[in-house]
Amino acid sequence: MTAHTEQLEFQAETRQLLDLMVHSIYTNKDSFLRELISNASDALDKLRLESYQDKDLDVDVSDLHIEIDIDKAARTLTIRDNGIGMSRDEVVDLIGTLAKSGTAEVRRKLKEAKDAAASEELIGQFGIGFYSTFMVADKVTLLTRRAGEDHATRWESTGEGTYTLEHVNEAPQGSSVTLHLMPEDSENGLHDYTSEWKIKELVKKYSDFIAWPIRMDVARTSTPAEGEEPEVTIGTETINSMKALWTRSKDEVSEDEYKEFYKHVSHAWDEPLEVIPMKAEGTFEYQALLFIPSTAPFDLFMRERKAGIHLYVKRVFIMDDCEELVPDYLRFVKGVVDAQDLSLNVSREILQQDRQIAAIRRRLTKKVLSTIKDMKANEPEKYSTFWTEFGRALKEGLMADADNRKTLLDISSFASTNSEEGVTTLAEYVERMKDGQEQIYFMTGESRHLIESSPHMEAFKAKGLEVLVLTDPVDEMWVDAVSDFDGKTFQSIAKGEVDLDTEDEKKAAEAEREEKEKEFGELLTWLTETLSDDIKETRLSTRLTTSAACIVGDAFSMSPTLEKMYKASGQPVPHSKRILELNPEHPLVSGLREAQAANDNAENLTETAQLLYGMALLAEGGELSDPAHFTRLLADRLARTV
Repeated sequence: MTAHTEQLEFQAETRQLLDLMVHSIYTNKDSFLRELISNASDALDKLRLESYQDKDLDVDVSDLHIEIDIDKAARTLTIRDNGIGMSRDEVVDLIGTLAKSGTAEVRRKLKEAKDAAASEELIGQFGIGFYSTFMVADKVTLLTRRAGEDHATRWESTGEGTYTLEHVNEAPQGSSVTLHLMPEDSENGLHDYTSEWKIKELVKKYSDFIAWPIRMDVARTSTPAEGEEPEVTIGTETINSMKALWTRSKDEVSEDEYKEFYKHVSHAWDEPLEVIPMKAEGTFEYQALLFIPSTAPFDLFMRERKAGIHLYVKRVFIMDDCEELVPDYLRFVKGVVDAQDLSLNVSREILQQDRQIAAIRRRLTKKVLSTIKDMKANEPEKYSTFWTEFGRALKEGLMADADNRKTLLDISSFASTNSEEGVTTLAEYVERMKDGQEQIYFMTGESRHLIESSPHMEAFKAKGLEVLVLTDPVDEMWVDAVSDFDGKTFQSIAKGEVDLDTEDEKKAAEAEREEKEKEFGELLTWLTETLSDDIKETRLSTRLTTSAACIVGDAFSMSPTLEKMYKASGQPVPHSKRILELNPEHPLVSGLREAQAANDNAENLTETAQLLYGMALLAEGGELSDPAHFTRLLADRLARTV
């Protein structure tokens, strides 16, 4: 061993996170063991895979396993594996700092967590399970040597803000984590982790299904002959069953086993909302065990997120984030797929072209969607949880997956003016449609409040017509990709012309409409010319009842919210002129018509036109191109009235 030792400080955010975890009270401190065994299992998976892919890698994979070592005298617990190990840089990156996005977010949520269970879920959700060791240990030592390297690294910390790194010349391949345990404290949930029975109990509870043997030296007491003392011997036992859950039928697996396996493959601490076992035989064979989580991961909408499906071939681990097995809109699904006929040397490039993978993907997708459909029909509370957590992601499929679009429309839910709090399905919307209504009306926007207070809603409220309230960014996209549902076309109430009158109402009001068109014709032409930099046309409105004006787009134009989204992402968006609609019954509009007809003060009329347009733009949540000019005009006009 050399004398080269460094003392380094934790990354600032890591230090704050450690402080939160160490000084927070958790009811289930036992979970640290699950995290360490899960990490060790991953290391063994990765070593076996690397040995298949790199024939020059000089490693022994004949006896891959996990060891648990107890030292009662020193009060230490060591979890050791002979897996892939880590290099010095990997130790610094993965242990010394938090190399993940969202660190500040997890600190905020941990502070806000109201109870221990919520805090524990967050630990797994943000992928920081290693740090749970500091809940039970006042010092943690990691010794690790990466496969193929001739030296090792020792990392050690008390979790107080610094850690040491030491170069070690000789060490076995793999990693060992030694916990210098805190004193037993049953009141605070700290058990005696030097107890053999306690460790065996925890392994059975949390890690029985791990595919690698978990070994531990166990004391065995012989049955003595009469008059003799019992003899105690120490022997090594494998304390887990190693039965892969995805190979067992559902009636052979308990609910608790599924829950623990889910936590293992997802590295999350919540419980699965739904378990989906699958088995396919025939032309090609595979087994799958999928889970729908009950809580959305923090990185669900981050670019650097990883997929949640582990790919195995004949029970040999291949990769833990196989993107090719489910479409991106189902990226929240976790689990395992074990294919029988793929090569062990399969690469991501090969997977993208593989016919069997494409077929498995189709079947997994249909199975997940049918499970959600059954959940919606039979377990509304569970479906409500699902939709709250993952509905926004699922709606991405309405654009990307034309083959399953009908199913996706069936299982989607949307806010609407029918209920202030609940959501509705499209089938329920169609059932409530008025006689003669042929369109499913919707409006997109940044918030429900903005949409419901928009001038575009006035006529729909007056006639009692239901409107879908779409506020997710993805809603701006899918409404243009989906043409209809159950024969009813989708119609934005902020685009195109809206005619809500019946044929009888149209006939009765035809003469009046023609008269209004003549009466306001000159004003409409003048406004179109005056505001030509901003609008393409001015017309009388059939959708306004109380507001003076509103702005609408053509049937296929881009919505203002979508324009904002593109601009925010740095994409250039050409300026599209829209249509100004006027309410002929509003005093401001009729007064403007009279003033324009009398040709009173042209400059004053132009300013009024600009104010009218600006108010219509603001009413729909739009942004003024020159707010200072608008406020100056408004202030001048108000000053004349004081």
